[in-house]
Amino acid sequence: MATAGKDLSAYNPKDLPDGAHFIVGIAVSEWNSKYTNGMLKGALDVLINCGVLESNIKVVYVPGSFELPLASQMLLDHSDGVIAIGSVIRGETSHFDYVCEAVSQGIKDVNLKTGKPVAFCVLTDNSAKQAEARSGGEHGNKGTEAAVVVMKMLALKSELR
Repeated sequence: MATAGKDLSAYNPKDLPDGAHFIVGIAVSEWNSKYTNGMLKGALDVLINCGVLESNIKVVYVPGSFELPLASQMLLDHSDGVIAIGSVIRGETSHFDYVCEAVSQGIKDVNLKTGKPVAFCVLTDNSAKQAEARSGGEHGNKGTEAAVVVMKMLALKSELR
């Protein structure tokens, strides 16, 4: 495995913009909340450390990962960028494949439709152990990584204006 023994969430705060003027939405799936709440914490830590005002962070909860694209689109009416947080763990049926495909395509479509960044922070794991490792465990925190992504994309958009 390419991520074996690696914490992929290491970042240099000096590489991120001052977020004081950004409004960031976070859509969080209630399904597999043990993992999504861990990723939410990682994302919030980065945003606050970048200077995004707590009053400029809007967190909403949706039933599952399938609802993340629509929630992200709704949040973009009131924010500069969004972090979409979910966790889908493979089960015994093909439901996993349909949900993962729909969510990834949906979030991509919202990015392109709105021209605003939506960071894909959806774990698509084969087991709960893998989800735990990526939501604040041995492989870091995908919420941290997604917040870094959204901050960098917001900075890029600002630079290109």
